[in-house]
Amino acid sequence: MTGKQRAFYIHQRENRTELSTAMDLSTLENHLWESANILRGPVDAADFKTYIFPLLFFKRISDVHDEEFQRALAESGGDLEYASFAENYRFQIPGGCHWNDVRAVPKNVGQSLQYAFREIEKANPDQLFDIFGDAQWGNKDRLSDATLRDLIEHFSRLNLGNQQVEADILGQAYEYLIKKFADQTNKKAGEFYTPRSVVRLMIDILDPLAGETIYDPACGTGGMLLEAVHHVQRAGGRVQRLYGKLFGQENNLTTSSIARINLFLHGVEDFQIIRGDTLRQPAFVAGDHLGTFDCVIANPPFSLKKWGREIWEHDAYGRNFAGLPTNNSADFAWVQHMIQSMAAGAGRMAVVLPHGALFRMGAEGKIRQKILAMDKLEAVIGLGQNLFYGTGLAASIWVFRQHKAPARQGQVLMIDAATQFKRGRNQNTLEPEHRRQILAWYRAFQDVEGAAHVATREEIAENDWNLNIPRYVEPVIEEDTITVEEAMVNLKQALEEAYQAEDKLNHLLQQAGLKR
Repeated sequence: MTGKQRAFYIHQRENRTELSTAMDLSTLENHLWESANILRGPVDAADFKTYIFPLLFFKRISDVHDEEFQRALAESGGDLEYASFAENYRFQIPGGCHWNDVRAVPKNVGQSLQYAFREIEKANPDQLFDIFGDAQWGNKDRLSDATLRDLIEHFSRLNLGNQQVEADILGQAYEYLIKKFADQTNKKAGEFYTPRSVVRLMIDILDPLAGETIYDPACGTGGMLLEAVHHVQRAGGRVQRLYGKLFGQENNLTTSSIARINLFLHGVEDFQIIRGDTLRQPAFVAGDHLGTFDCVIANPPFSLKKWGREIWEHDAYGRNFAGLPTNNSADFAWVQHMIQSMAAGAGRMAVVLPHGALFRMGAEGKIRQKILAMDKLEAVIGLGQNLFYGTGLAASIWVFRQHKAPARQGQVLMIDAATQFKRGRNQNTLEPEHRRQILAWYRAFQDVEGAAHVATREEIAENDWNLNIPRYVEPVIEEDTITVEEAMVNLKQALEEAYQAEDKLNHLLQQAGLKR
């Protein structure tokens, strides 16, 4: 046995976190949320995710690494040389970079963490490049050694290996934490989080199948890609057929890292999430053409300013086919990028846009008209107000298909779902019954009084290509009707109340000496 092998063996045997019994979801969620309380004070709530998610992933891969070591030992009859082979491990953890190595450091804990993260990334360049983000772990003004030790010891109380925490449970707990952080930072949360009920509605509309490619050009924390996986799973399809077919791009480094961790923790083995600016430099291209995908789905930043219009004046990928949006709003830049990203044949897409995109005129009005003339827009769904983080305004979902069904050609289904929500104190929610109702309207593709209208292209043209939903769907005004007999009773009662009020007024005036 070499010295290196002996050190590896001792490290695995003596420094493992003590094993625990399998954890339920509630226990895990509560424990993870408590980690935020350790950071509360020195770290702003908006930055919790920057520190907690990398630590959670570090603990997970370290505990799984320990399990893989024990499995390799068992398979080889205790052969330490065999157990040290890289092929036995999902991810490589270099010497001195395991969770327990950092846990044992008495001072400069942040620097030790930073070193471990960078070395793990370098040891797994194809999968983990930049996955731990760019947090300044060595900044003791923000994170003292004592705070970091408390945080590390808090995580050390749980074993996050596969035997104790299944990928599905850990993934759900991770999603819970993402939502909790979104709730804490409401306004900023819109930059990385889409309410999962809205995500599921969009995925249910697109109905991705096992084996199809899924693409989100503004993927945030990866929720839409994950929901596609869940959708296939609920339908009884083989989730593994989606591996290697999930694609996302996200401009923010921290958010893109969170998305990758999210998919890893859910047990998704193969995907591509690339950090970068989709509108300026799309990541998925084939020569001078954009890559194309069966399902394209996104909730891009609303009315993004200074988005790269100067590049689009001579866009190499022909994404300005319907016109050049203004520098003050990228809404129709996203729409054109996504249309160009739809695969031929069964390609389809769903995108969340602000309500203003339905009716703004000028350059956007002209682009909207050209897109409508292509007859790819299938449906527009107006959602209720205050469903999204960072804005109380209502939004809309636009559904496109590369080739619409013959019966739907030349038509656009307009759905008014403005009342489909549950009112909350700070945030309204799209409940399951609301999602099912909207989905039923979409699938029926027919007029429903006060809720849906199938608008012809000629009808839309008469409205100057304006898609403002109230132009097409009139709300039902419910008026109470009563019988003549009931009206007479109400009149007599009102007269009696009027006479009594008059008598009381006369009495008060007499008491005040104003009337004899």
